[in-house]
Amino acid sequence: MNSLDDIWSSVLELMGKEVTSVAITTWFGECRPLSFTEEGLTVLVPSDFKRSVIAARFMAPLKAALREIFSGEMEVFLVGEEALEEDGGKKADPMDPEEYTFDKFVVGPSNKFAHAACLAVAEGQTRNYNPLFIYGDSGLGKTHLLYAIRHEVARRNPDAYIVFVRGEDFMNELITAIQTGRNVEFREKYRSADFLLIDDIQTVAGKASTQDEMFHTFNTLYEANKQMVFTSDRPPSDMPTLTERLKSRLGMGLQADIQPPDFETRAAIVRSKSAKLGLALSNDVVNYIAENMTSNVRQLEGAVLKIRAQSDLMNLQLTVPEVTRILKDMFRQKSSYVPTPDDIIQETAKYFSLTSEDVKGQRRTRNTALARQIAMYSIRRLTNLSLQDIGDIFEGRDHTTVLSSIQKIEKNISTDPEFAQMIKDITANINARS
Repeated sequence: MNSLDDIWSSVLELMGKEVTSVAITTWFGECRPLSFTEEGLTVLVPSDFKRSVIAARFMAPLKAALREIFSGEMEVFLVGEEALEEDGGKKADPMDPEEYTFDKFVVGPSNKFAHAACLAVAEGQTRNYNPLFIYGDSGLGKTHLLYAIRHEVARRNPDAYIVFVRGEDFMNELITAIQTGRNVEFREKYRSADFLLIDDIQTVAGKASTQDEMFHTFNTLYEANKQMVFTSDRPPSDMPTLTERLKSRLGMGLQADIQPPDFETRAAIVRSKSAKLGLALSNDVVNYIAENMTSNVRQLEGAVLKIRAQSDLMNLQLTVPEVTRILKDMFRQKSSYVPTPDDIIQETAKYFSLTSEDVKGQRRTRNTALARQIAMYSIRRLTNLSLQDIGDIFEGRDHTTVLSSIQKIEKNISTDPEFAQMIKDITANINARS
């Protein structure tokens, strides 16, 4: 393995098979690896709250990823900022890798326009692209482009005041500012920026106070002719819980989407990453990976990292059959898998730390009631069962009860982005059983 950061990147990539990209960004965005020994991996998690959530919900996939890379059991140690102070370490931006520059971004037809727009903004060629709004699915390079802008602007103008923040962190900072009476300091930080770069802006949708603050911050910077760049998993027009006035502001500049890379771009990404790691891959192997991994850049890079780890540990000949064995769990095979009601109930129960009997039974605690409603909704959406058939599964409930449950879930999905993400997480877990 080339470095501690490579190990961490590979761990997060492998976790993506069990955990959604949004969950990884939310809970691991501020984390960074501190050390790796025979005992295990030590990870810095600055927030006490996030440390407790990771310990409770994500230790199993963390350890599973390490087991897959190193073929053995490894511990994961979560530490706070005090660990840096004890070791005399320096705080650093955990998500500002030096390699996220324009010259290391592999350009292809799927991202050429977005890349060109970001480069023009960073080089100061135009102020017409304000705001610049980049959108696309997770793992396609949006964050890379934001950091590339940050690096290029800082290189050209060291005195520029650049603010880079994730949408969720903007919201959390605002909450803290309100609680501690530091609203003026908060506004000064954001409204005096020369460049405001916000990643995953969709996370502020549905948060009234945060959207209001964002709206006024936007107006202040726009009127001062300061550049803003936002990224999201969808265009502003597709965010139903975003206020109309903020939706209008975010969509008033240039919008550029990023699509999944084509075969040639995927192959170039594999070659670039393997060269960086000093890994020699034949054209047959490169083409094989590019043909079988089609979803995003992060998946391709994770594949190369896994090959490198296995090669270092076992001194393998990297032929196509050997690479197939190494990456077999990462390849997404086409499947006609249709989940059964039992599959759906089991995964829903597992998400809420319940049993299938709890979900199907008569318990009326808040958790079991919600899990039951989600299971009914998922069975209706993922199978061909009628409302009455679904009711029969849940200890003879009638079709009106099932319909009411489905309608409640649909309403929550349409009004609460976090709830909608939870449903996506559960659905992904269900489909992963294939």
